[in-house]
Amino acid sequence: MKLLFANDRRGRLPESWYAASAGPLPAFAPLRGDMSADVCIIGAGYTGLSAALHLAEAGFRVVLLEAHRVGFGASGRNGGQLGSGHGMDQDELERLVGDADARRLWDHAEAAKALVRTLIARHRIDCDLAPGILHAGARRAELDRLCEYGAHLRHRYGYEDIEFLDAGRSRALCPSPSYRGGLLDRGAAHLHPLNYARGLARAAAAAGVRICEMTHVRDIEPGRQVLVRSEYGEVRADHAILACNGYLDRLSPRVAARVMPINNFIVATEPLGPGAKRVLTRNIAVSDSRFVVNYFRLSRDGRLLFGGGETYGYRFPRDIAGLVRRRLLRIFPHLHDVRIDYAWGGTLAITMRRMPWLARLAPNLMSASGYSGHGVGMATHAGLLMAHAIRGQAEGFDTMAALPAPAFPGRGRLRVPLLALAMSWYRLRDRIGI
Repeated sequence: MKLLFANDRRGRLPESWYAASAGPLPAFAPLRGDMSADVCIIGAGYTGLSAALHLAEAGFRVVLLEAHRVGFGASGRNGGQLGSGHGMDQDELERLVGDADARRLWDHAEAAKALVRTLIARHRIDCDLAPGILHAGARRAELDRLCEYGAHLRHRYGYEDIEFLDAGRSRALCPSPSYRGGLLDRGAAHLHPLNYARGLARAAAAAGVRICEMTHVRDIEPGRQVLVRSEYGEVRADHAILACNGYLDRLSPRVAARVMPINNFIVATEPLGPGAKRVLTRNIAVSDSRFVVNYFRLSRDGRLLFGGGETYGYRFPRDIAGLVRRRLLRIFPHLHDVRIDYAWGGTLAITMRRMPWLARLAPNLMSASGYSGHGVGMATHAGLLMAHAIRGQAEGFDTMAALPAPAFPGRGRLRVPLLALAMSWYRLRDRIGI
């Protein structure tokens, strides 16, 4: 079974609030016959779209292949949070790679946020970009950690856009009884993820990128030129980029060993009207400190977009709304009678250390994936770094590619059960507070 087709109809986006509210994007014709290109990119999410746009603007002939529609994967389904830093905190990175490399990685993360804002402004992408993410804590130890980490970012990295909030100030923003304080990051942001992806696609097409939707890549043959085979055609290219993230399937066993797909779920309530102020009093996003994170924000029409819950393997649960509603009601019990209008799932990808994995799989074949919940910024930036590397400016790509990337334990069918067992322990630990 392929994740590409396990939970979705071919060429159809999930029935999400994002799909229902997104601006139109005309379909792009599938690849039929044989083509040649300077660069062939597989996957039309943020990584592939960003790489394609930047390469086309530099004069390269680019073909971008997508098995479904632009933004079909995590790029069109996620929580829309443009966060600071990485999945691994900076003080942990300092212990792993040293102060100098940790600083370079922080600078890349800051550049990623700036790049997203620049692309939105330059290409006039209407995607509801707004500043502010509150990282909320439910337990005293979590609040102590948030306070300590905010101070570390200010003192070590000069990051002044972050502020610790006690229980009173936190609840003035997010009136939930579950949270006892938090860290407000004014330098982070949130947006409509599918509109952002479609805006990148429009910009890439205008720059000359040949986008082929409904084009499922079956095989990649490395060589002096890379041969990319799909159902009804082939592309020969001087360079190729794998931008598949959680939907890699079997295109690269080396990447698959280090990048694990997991499923996450979101609901959208009915419009809350004046009751929205009992969820958030300002247009910010929230993510909390649980191991399996709850994250939420308000849509432009006043719905609560609430994400949480994970599964491993191929199939989504039958009752996504019920799964997420249970988590939502722990945070906002007063919403017990609110209607759920949309519920959807998506597949993202994680790595063992929650850091993206960029790699040269061959001299002319690159991959970037495993953004571990930081894909809005880091996937966009990874696309730019790969475009620079193809142009011979590989310093940024090499910095990211030098990160240690251990493989997940187990092989084949054993990998998912082992991951599920490990995650079950962490969920239990999170629930009982140890």
